[in-house]
Amino acid sequence: MPYYVSLMNLTEQGLKDIKNAPARLAESEKALQAVGARLVAFYMVMGAYDYVAITEGPSDEVAATFLLNLGMQGNVRTLTMKAFTQEQVAGFVKNLP
Repeated sequence: MPYYVSLMNLTEQGLKDIKNAPARLAESEKALQAVGARLVAFYMVMGAYDYVAITEGPSDEVAATFLLNLGMQGNVRTLTMKAFTQEQVAGFVKNLP
């Protein structure tokens, strides 16, 4: 299954309701499981972003739908990148001329 790395920033709404962030994360984790995906890792970070999440899901379409729903809730804005494993990169490189 594909992996995704999401960099997130809290919105003003998300900051005002920060005390409920752990509950929202738990709800998001359940929503991921409901669509056949999973939360691999989640971190609050310091710097340009507030959170980093690594997820695994069945398809880009499932990931996009989940992220659109997350954005509609209004607590975070995301920048998401599809990630490739070491094994996948080895396969890519193996096919280079």
